[in-house]
Formats: sequence, structure tokens, C-alpha cells
Amino acid sequence: MSGNSSWANPAPAGLVALAVACFTFYAVLTGKVSGTAAPLLGCWIIGGFVVQLVVGLIELAEGATTGGNIFLFFSAFFMLVGGLEFFVKVYSAKLTGIAVDTRIDGWAWMALWFVLWLWTPAYFRAPLVMTILVLALDVAVPLVALTDGMWLPKAQYSPIAGIFLLISGICGIYMSAAIVLNTEFKKVVLPVGSPLLKPAAAKIEQ
Repeated sequence: MSGNSSWANPAPAGLVALAVACFTFYAVLTGKVSGTAAPLLGCWIIGGFVVQLVVGLIELAEGATTGGNIFLFFSAFFMLVGGLEFFVKVYSAKLTGIAVDTRIDGWAWMALWFVLWLWTPAYFRAPLVMTILVLALDVAVPLVALTDGMWLPKAQYSPIAGIFLLISGICGIYMSAAIVLNTEFKKVVLPVGSPLLKPAAAKIEQ
């Protein structure tokens, strides 16, 4: 958030939505739940879409280019598309009798992978917890892309993706709690770590 107006910081809600997605995907990718959970998972992920869409729009209105755009495309592709796809994959074959070629997901995830990697340096100026969250996604998203596209075997690599998603989810929960508590108590209740790259010092006009 830019902190330039009266809007409260919506990022904690967006991070909670991310954590829910990461935890549930972890459960699916590591085999903690069966594929029959897909419709319920879709409901949870679509709920996250609503939250992250609102967060992204508020952050963009506040001038937060990185956070606003991240939440906006996460809300669309990770949440809305991801949630709807769980219903499509379950019911399309039953209703039409035609198996869906899900390898297209690998190509879509590949685009998100490249974007995430290219945007990651922007988070080197964020609190360390946020940097760790994004770096964990930098591992998970390529693995999801490569397994969905059938370029890597799911049995071997999906659990690895799930573990890194869990790490991101834990960081999201911690960061959301830190923002809320540190703001409410006006002191550091939960430390979030210093950025890897310090912001450049402002030049003083003579």
C-alpha cells in the first residue's frame, strides 16, 4: 500500500485468501485429500477470488503498482479460473462424454511462472517474510506448470510444489497477522524482517 489516503490496508485479507489457496492446494498435491474434494476446493478458491479482486483494486487506487497488480492477476487466474476449472474437470466428462485436454493449463501456468519470476525482484524491497513467500511461489508455480503440461511426472513433482505452496501459505498467514497486530498496537508485535534491498535514500533539493 502507498499509505497516501484514508483507505485502510486491505493486504491482510488478500494474504489470508492466498493462504487458504496454498493450504488447500498443498492438501491436493500431496495426496492428503482425494480428487473427490475438487468441487469443495473450487468453492474455497472462488471465495478467494472475491477477496483478492477487492484488495487488488484498492491497492491500485492507492498507487501500489506491484501489490495491486499481483493481487489482481492472482484473483483472476489463480483464484477464479482455478476454482472454476475444478468444476469443469469434474463435470465436463460426465456431461459431454468428452475428456478435456488439461495440458492447456500447463501453458497458462507457464505464462504466470514467467511473470512471477520477472516481477520477483520488486519484492526484494519488501519485508523479508513477503520475499520468502514470493520465492516459495517461484518454485511452486513452475512445477505446477510443468506437471500440468505433462512435461514432468505429477507423482514425483506435484508433492514438491505442494510443500512450497504450504511455505507460501504459512508466510501469508504470518504476514497478515503482522500487518494487523503491528498496525493496531502501533509497534512491532510480529517482526517481518528487513528488505533484501533497502529503499534508495530520497535526494534533498537545495
